[in-house]
Amino acid sequence: MTEVSIEERRARALGAYLGFAVGDALGATVEFLSAEEIAERHGVHRRMIGGGWLGLKRGQVTDDTEMCLALGRAILARGGFDLSAMAEEFVRWYRSRPVDIGATCLQGIRRYLTDGSLAAGRSRWHGGNGACLRNLPVILATLRDEEAFRRWTIDQCHFTHNHPFSDAATLALGEMVRRLLSGAGVAAAREAAERLVARHPVFSYEPFPVRSSGYVVDTIQTVLFTFFGSHSFASCLIATVNRGGDADSTGALAGMLAGARYTIEGIPRGWRRRLSRTVTEEIERQVDGLLALADSRAG
Repeated sequence: MTEVSIEERRARALGAYLGFAVGDALGATVEFLSAEEIAERHGVHRRMIGGGWLGLKRGQVTDDTEMCLALGRAILARGGFDLSAMAEEFVRWYRSRPVDIGATCLQGIRRYLTDGSLAAGRSRWHGGNGACLRNLPVILATLRDEEAFRRWTIDQCHFTHNHPFSDAATLALGEMVRRLLSGAGVAAAREAAERLVARHPVFSYEPFPVRSSGYVVDTIQTVLFTFFGSHSFASCLIATVNRGGDADSTGALAGMLAGARYTIEGIPRGWRRRLSRTVTEEIERQVDGLLALADSRAG
């Protein structure tokens, strides 16, 4: 993998994590609306104003970012990946009465509370995007250990989502981020995306199939189409969230990729300023801790 300076790697990692949260907060306003409804209500939605069906405050994030942060806390607390630590962190988050929680994630946490099991059985109903959304801390902590990246990714996925498309999408998006963080560029990221499509043609995103639901296939198609068709962080995010549907989730993943590509400096300062300060500060701490862990594991 291409090597970049410590400063550039941090700027790209911060871009990915803060970009994820920014996309979540921006997209949540229009979650579950159609593109036509968004145009009627907002014109082109580009302002971080909160609201939406969850009634969020300006700059507030949803369960997408919160579960990502919970997984990051578990990794940092143990100095590595531990399924039991992750499960307990998810339970703490669940008991904090989050503003929202996906059905499959809720099912997995309740299963763990009932029988202590750390993996869901394979299910046709586990094709949602929840596992894909929370994997960024794993990506950062394993930047210099590809085997650990793949193993930790699948283990964290299967706690709630045990489905071949969820697995494939989470690994492919993780590989794209790894390449972007290394400075390999968008061509290398596209190569990883095309490998996903070659193995699973259902993920084909050109021409865009005009769906943007919580089904992991629809989510990834939307994110790949807008990411590869954009020229800046802002253009990527605006194009993504204005397609509606599961807009906080597609916005988060598109923001993650675009942030890794354009770095933290590519994220408009207005969006960064409006993001919850508590979230921003924890993301900054996690990025430094996870990158340090990655370096220590490589040593």
